[in-house]
Order: sequence, then C-alpha cells, then structure tokens
Amino acid sequence: MSSTLSPEVKQLIDRPNFAHLATLMPDGSPQSVPVWVGREGDRIVICTAETSLKGKNTRRDPRVALSVVDFDNPYEEVQIRGRVAERRADLDLKVLDPISHKYTGKPFPFRTPEGRVALIIEAEKVRYQKLPFLHTPPK
Repeated sequence: MSSTLSPEVKQLIDRPNFAHLATLMPDGSPQSVPVWVGREGDRIVICTAETSLKGKNTRRDPRVALSVVDFDNPYEEVQIRGRVAERRADLDLKVLDPISHKYTGKPFPFRTPEGRVALIIEAEKVRYQKLPFLHTPPK
C-alpha cells in the first residue's frame, strides 16, 4: 500500500538535495548510490539507464530504499522504503531534463537517449525527522 508524502517530505525532495538509492543485487546484498531525485505527486522519480545497476536490479526486484538529507541542514532527513511501480521510457529526456535543471540549472548534458528510463517509485514506509541540532563540526 502506497503512502502519502507529507508537505515536509515533498519540500525535502523538491529541493536540490541528493538522495541515496538502495537496490538489491542478485545475491540479495544491497547496492547504494547517490542520485538526483524528482517527484510526481506522492511518487518519487529517479532517472537512469536500463543497463545501469539501478536499472537491472529494479527490473529483477522492484523493492528500493531511499534516504534524502537536506543539503543545508543535515539534521533534516527522510527515509523511504517502497517499490518501483512503473518504468517509463524517457528517450526524449522529458522526465530527466526538469530534474537536471533542479540540480544544475541546465538540461541533462549527455543526450544519448538509448535505454533511458524513469523509475517511478511508490513509497510504502516513510520516516521524516528534523533534529534540533546545528551542524557545527570543529574546524
């Protein structure tokens, strides 16, 4: 059953914060990679190539986990478990380009569209927290 994302979670995803996406390898071990992330309503969007580990792993097993930490305040974060509910071909980069603009201010620079896919993720478990700390590591 998919979860509704709270306004705080939506804002965290909508800002240019990196996410870490965990997928499952064929032997069941986790594989984690930093990714750009987008959103369509309560669904999370990750763009990749079908031939990437993300693409291969989620085709075989759609279960994923994501964590997003706020770039400016690392004590604000969300942890999401869910599954890839849809694989959408993105040969014209219409899904990827707006996400690229969010992070770089420009269209995605690598224009070879072969095998590009948008992974549409439905969240099943969502845990958001914002701790009352200031990020002041010693110099």
